[in-house]
Amino acid sequence: MDRLPLMPITMMFACAQIGARYRDYCTDYRVLVEAQIRTAEAFGFDYVNTMSDPAREAADCGAVVEYFDNQPVAIVEDQALLADKTKLASLKIPDPLSGGRMHNALKALALQKERVGKDKIVEGWIEGPIAEGADLRGINTLMMDFFDDPAFVRDLFAFVIELELRFAREQLNVGADIIGVGDAAASLVGPEIYNEFVWPYEKQLVDGVRALGGKVRLHICGNTRRILEGMGKLGCEIVDLDSMAPLPEARQQMGSDTVLLGNLNPVAVLRNGDPARVTAAIAECHRDAGARFIVGAGCEVPRDTPPDNLNALCSYAHTHKP
Repeated sequence: MDRLPLMPITMMFACAQIGARYRDYCTDYRVLVEAQIRTAEAFGFDYVNTMSDPAREAADCGAVVEYFDNQPVAIVEDQALLADKTKLASLKIPDPLSGGRMHNALKALALQKERVGKDKIVEGWIEGPIAEGADLRGINTLMMDFFDDPAFVRDLFAFVIELELRFAREQLNVGADIIGVGDAAASLVGPEIYNEFVWPYEKQLVDGVRALGGKVRLHICGNTRRILEGMGKLGCEIVDLDSMAPLPEARQQMGSDTVLLGNLNPVAVLRNGDPARVTAAIAECHRDAGARFIVGAGCEVPRDTPPDNLNALCSYAHTHKP
């Protein structure tokens, strides 16, 4: 490619482009696919994704989730599936092809591959160990478990790795070119807990996806400054950086071979700025990252981002060399 790749995350923004309810985007693969393709074509993205919310795998495991018309599906924290941690021993890994929410995502992937797979990268998505562990156990309870019952945490993360690799395998089988791994809660723990508990399971997950023939895009929302070195050692093909994680530090700690994506502030700059500010900010990101850089925001493009601002981001990618 003779220009910078362009892979911003859009979910609610994409849904708004076709005037659909977000509930339908999350539950009807045809709505998601239409929104993703129309948005990617309108703005010149190099890929389409299948993200909608982090509750797919947990819902298929039996977790209580809540649906809303115009916001993402939510885990009901006070009814966590593993509030009683002894239930883990009998918890079964669901079949991704059994008609649940994971199956809906697989249908989206297959349709995206059929419609635009020759022209655009098709990206699947799975949850990382601490993100999915928090969905099943409850984020606050899990944070206490690191201290109160580390053996349980390891058993839980081992379950998650098996669950997510099964889901990843099916996504690759239907044509995913790359698998995104979302592990947002990793930014909430310090480097000691990350290195002892989280990193080894992220590494198992990344290595597992690659062993299946896939490539990995790592996405950890939030301030990851204290775990950048570990993130760089996972061996991912792409590492996303949120706006709180400085690109110069990431480049220094991850080395020159890591492909970095981001880290434009999605609210202060992309949503609330103007095209000139967006252009200046993404140019700074490019300078800080140097070579091996993909244009995108630090996290999801907000739903009400002005199209002119997103166009400015996209235009930078379309007119600049790597």
